[in-house]
Amino acid sequence: MKMTYKGSCPCGKIRYEADIDLEAGTSRCNCSICAKKRYWGALVKPEDFRLLTDEADIADYQFGTMSGHHRFCKTCGIPAFGNGYVEEIGGAYFSVNVACLDDVDAAVLAELLVQYMDGRNNNWWNAPAETRHL
Repeated sequence: MKMTYKGSCPCGKIRYEADIDLEAGTSRCNCSICAKKRYWGALVKPEDFRLLTDEADIADYQFGTMSGHHRFCKTCGIPAFGNGYVEEIGGAYFSVNVACLDDVDAAVLAELLVQYMDGRNNNWWNAPAETRHL
């Protein structure tokens, strides 16, 4: 069931609301950027994401296929969300950093389903052999 959550970076320069069905699952990836920043994502459609702050405070990093925008705060550096377009996952998307959600109880977070993806080897639909570090 979708619920509206508020999210932010630690310094508060990035703030958003998103309608998310956390019970549908979350994801972690072992590609170079996701593994290094330990990104924990939940996908939402663009109409379910509302940025509440000025984009001037948000930096953007792209690499590889340039299909994803890895957005982060220019002040504190935290990746609060990302967005892009990937046909294989349904087109346009926003990825909310679950760790940046402000109003989710830790006990709920601990129970969330996590799908692991082997992005490092372009084997996105399968889990990598090792996931404990993600």
